[in-house]
Amino acid sequence: MRFLLSAFMLLSAVLPGQAVETAALERGTAITDPLALRELGQGRFGIDGMLLPERSSNIPLANGEVFHLPSMVPVRSAIDREFDRYIANHRQSLPNETIGVGEGFAFQLFDRAQLDSADTRFVLAGIVNRIDRAYVDEASCGEIRLIYRLTRTKPASGDTTAPSRLPMTLNLVLKAKGGPGIDRRGKAITCSEIAKRWLTAGELSLTGAALASKLLDEGGPLDLFGYQNIDRIETNIQIAHAPKSAARDFRTDYLLKVFRYDAAAREFREAPMENQIDRDRILADDGLRREFKTWLLDPKHLAEFDSGTVLIPEKFLANGAVAATPVGFENSGLQPEFGLMQGEGANSVFAETDVVFALKKAAADGMKLQNIRSVGGFERRLNDVTCSGCHQTRGIGGFHFPGVDWMAEKTVQFNGRAGIAAFLRRPGSPPRHPHRSAGWQASGLFAGIFQPPASARQHRVDGNRI
Repeated sequence: MRFLLSAFMLLSAVLPGQAVETAALERGTAITDPLALRELGQGRFGIDGMLLPERSSNIPLANGEVFHLPSMVPVRSAIDREFDRYIANHRQSLPNETIGVGEGFAFQLFDRAQLDSADTRFVLAGIVNRIDRAYVDEASCGEIRLIYRLTRTKPASGDTTAPSRLPMTLNLVLKAKGGPGIDRRGKAITCSEIAKRWLTAGELSLTGAALASKLLDEGGPLDLFGYQNIDRIETNIQIAHAPKSAARDFRTDYLLKVFRYDAAAREFREAPMENQIDRDRILADDGLRREFKTWLLDPKHLAEFDSGTVLIPEKFLANGAVAATPVGFENSGLQPEFGLMQGEGANSVFAETDVVFALKKAAADGMKLQNIRSVGGFERRLNDVTCSGCHQTRGIGGFHFPGVDWMAEKTVQFNGRAGIAAFLRRPGSPPRHPHRSAGWQASGLFAGIFQPPASARQHRVDGNRI
């Protein structure tokens, strides 16, 4: 799951003066036009249309029914278990700080009653193109993500403001190419064709229903997929918030989960989170600890770990994570992999000498690591390669996407081409993941489409690639 807002800014437009190679990487990365999203969300890309496609469009899924669908019952059960575990851990570790729903508690829990309320709904807040993730599964040509935000449909009791968003997102991840992999005319679809459709959409100057229609038309990027492409659900819930007080600084905890779709059972099932190293389980098992160290320090895996394309085996991964924020770079138990390095606990996995030896061996073998050049760099990567570590530091992970709120009284309109926004940096800066774009080129999946500038490979901050 590399898989959601601090490090990325959605800026107003694709920069007109950029080189063709850079523009090709930046156009068509996200659909953000509020009125187009409203049209799409009220049609086949509404959460009911995706999760219950056999239901008549004339009988929309009532608010509060999502987690009562047979396919979603396991999702709700797993979330409830995580809440119970979080509350129990809190009471054991912080017995003097109260926890519960409402402002009267030191730690204010997310109100799970909102998941069943008739006054909330999941609103389509954005569609993100992640074909950069083709390295995970080349046959799927990457992913398309439908991002839904839990939102009140009317003000809360006693509140005179407009309906507000609630701190939960549900990310429905689709394979960019799924099923038979053909278009309406029966022609095989290639990864390059999918990429071209998104780039072409990035040049449109439409909005609202006209844009939605164009995106869905034959030849449009959204024509190629629907509920048949569903791979998994990713959830992100602000499980608790602790305002600054005499006892503590401000803190907010986020619960991250992944549920993979089981087509045979027709339900979403709890699954290991991509690269979310299960620190506690590894530290408690001598055999697993030795096996993990051997696997990660293998030269091939170390190179992938350095480049950010590593896929850690599921036997080492956790099924959920709580990301505490804010967390700085100083070592602490709030970091997901604290305890794995020597000096952080009695049962650490990696000694400094283990890492130094692996780095020297890599250099002797002619391997040119770009990011991990010291024990400190290795330790940093242990954290930021995980879902929760990325969420905390925005080190290397996926797009942290705010989305738009078309239910608000005043909706901010991004002024990019057709609301097909790009996650841009300052003018002239290279792509955020040049190592991944180079991987696309090497794979041949997107031949002739993406050609990142060579200078991108040299852009770093403190030894870590932007």
